[in-house]
Amino acid sequence: MHPILFEIGPVTVRTYGVLVACAFFIGFSLLYEEARKQNFYPDKILDLELLILIFGIIGARALHVLVNFDFYRENLPDIFFIWKGGLAFYGGLISAILASTVFILKKKLPFWKTADFVIPYIALGQSIGRIGCFLNGCCFGKPAPFSGHTIYRYPAQLYASLALLCIFVILRLIQKKPLFTGFVFTAYLILYATQRFFIDFLRGDTSRYALNLTVSQIISIVLFAMGIGFIIWHKLGGKRAHAGIKVRS
Repeated sequence: MHPILFEIGPVTVRTYGVLVACAFFIGFSLLYEEARKQNFYPDKILDLELLILIFGIIGARALHVLVNFDFYRENLPDIFFIWKGGLAFYGGLISAILASTVFILKKKLPFWKTADFVIPYIALGQSIGRIGCFLNGCCFGKPAPFSGHTIYRYPAQLYASLALLCIFVILRLIQKKPLFTGFVFTAYLILYATQRFFIDFLRGDTSRYALNLTVSQIISIVLFAMGIGFIIWHKLGGKRAHAGIKVRS
């Protein structure tokens, strides 16, 4: 672990905050460059990125605080110390999707094409952010079975980072020839939910509820089912209905 990057007098720069900032900067820079290259509404994509940043952080922090409310109830000021760690991605994803939906419809952007265009870079940003989790020591894994007097934990954060990097590559490949409009976003839901569900079994920092599952695993099951359901719906003749959802093709 290396939670503190460096200190200058009273100023402490934390590794987690720097990596999260890098995640947004790298992901959104590449996204904007691709939008500019393809002339895919670059100015509106830039506005959308800012919206995703704001609502993503708010939603991610809100879900983390809610899940760990017993701690924050006794430490209210810590709710705002996000640079120390504590962002529940699913909260950010749901919040960002809701805000982005309103923005896309209001600006009359092609709904599913925009979702397909943006989502790979979200996975890339997540991959970078997970490295910040590893260096910060949060989102840690369970003790490995070969631990002796010295406890070795599964590097769950690095497993997630590698999985998300692979998801980014897969989604970029799918973008070249998607099965249908909206398929890239659907593939993200399925792939991310799958890796999160299994990697959470290695996590040692999360509370468990029904069937010994974490909150994120329960959400993963729902999102996986939604993704599979969307593919089935499309294959069974949803193309006409799907076209009606799009504001502009």
